[in-house]
Amino acid sequence: MKNIKVYIDGQAGTTGLKLFDRIKDRSDIDLLTIDPAKHRDNAERARLINESDVTFLCLPDAASIEAVSFVENPETRIIDASTAHRTNPDWAYGFPELSASHREKIVKAKRVAVPGCYASGFAALVYPMVQSGILPKDYPLTCHAVSGYSGAGKNAIAVYESNDRPAEFDSPRQYALGLSHKHLPEMQKISGLDFPPVFNPLVCDYFAGMVVSVPLHRRFLNGTPSVEQIHEMFARHYEGQRFVKVRALQGADVLENGFLPANTLAGTNLLEVFVCGNDDRILLAARLDNLGKGASGAALQCFNIMTGAPEETGLE
Repeated sequence: MKNIKVYIDGQAGTTGLKLFDRIKDRSDIDLLTIDPAKHRDNAERARLINESDVTFLCLPDAASIEAVSFVENPETRIIDASTAHRTNPDWAYGFPELSASHREKIVKAKRVAVPGCYASGFAALVYPMVQSGILPKDYPLTCHAVSGYSGAGKNAIAVYESNDRPAEFDSPRQYALGLSHKHLPEMQKISGLDFPPVFNPLVCDYFAGMVVSVPLHRRFLNGTPSVEQIHEMFARHYEGQRFVKVRALQGADVLENGFLPANTLAGTNLLEVFVCGNDDRILLAARLDNLGKGASGAALQCFNIMTGAPEETGLE
């Protein structure tokens, strides 16, 4: 069987570098590379895209849309890590664990949109709640999330890692205070909600990893299920999944001294689901690596599914 020809458009960015590192030594891939002096040469980019069997787009939204317009080879498959196509119904949404239909669409797709990092955590929690009928679609959701600074882009990473950075970078920093974060359309549509959540993200002084949290009032849930019943629903939904794990119900083996650290899955493609709370209020939380299951890891997982490789290849 011949090797798969792969091109990464945007290899110099954070996601592109991680993806290159994950696939550069694979014996089943012929990696097409661009002369660094020509990385803005559209003719050369187009040539490589159309020569490839699979192209990964690790680009800003506008550049990803432009790259897709270069495709002339009907056999070229695109995996886009940008926000540009995540709510486009003609693209498969690259989160195979959400449902059997999500996985099947990825298998057959010529176009796959890789989920956003925050959106991955949010959808992992809210999609099963809506699909099970527990969470009303019009529930006025709030979502809090903390992330390492690696998701903030190359310029921000340079500031965080400089010796003379401003003191404010020592502290968690809230952002997107206008409540119009670019992941919101994806979070709403993929999860099946009537309205977007109030989304409160924070970037913090550590490199990688995130926790996405959704607090709920039990009295507003359909059937007023207990914490135990909600945990059982999640366990059933994700049973048998390799990269999404439902942790034990708020036990000592789950929370270290009552804390839920955000960086313990850095460098992995895992996503962990936690269900905590009491008889009145429930907290759902998802922990993942914003550069793994939230970016390059998810892209590579989709690639493996699309090409018939073992799903864990390059991810363990």
